Amino acid sequence: MSGGRPGRAIAFYALASVAAIGLAAAVLVTVYRAPAERGAVGVSALVALAVQMVAFALARLMADRGSGIAGWGLGAALCFAVLVVYGFVGRALELPTSAALVSLATFFFLTELIEPPFLTL
Repeated sequence: MSGGRPGRAIAFYALASVAAIGLAAAVLVTVYRAPAERGAVGVSALVALAVQMVAFALARLMADRGSGIAGWGLGAALCFAVLVVYGFVGRALELPTSAALVSLATFFFLTELIEPPFLTL
């Protein structure tokens, strides 16, 4: 069971996610220098933040019901599904594939790593 208020946990997780994604994006834009690649990193950052907030809210809801690990797994599955769909959508939008997918996968990985402590706030 998690304690505290869900809104507080979501706010702290959002802040930590923005920091993690921002730091990772700063590194990635030094690797991907072309304007289109940098744009793809920015789009990936926004997608990752939005998806992770939904995934965290689901995980938090399930943690409150005693199924935190299942909620975390559901969130990870959601991220994987979004990554696959983003590959096709990014190609249709003519985003540079490498920059778009590597950055989204990186952002998902980092935000998934920092998620568990916030499930118990």
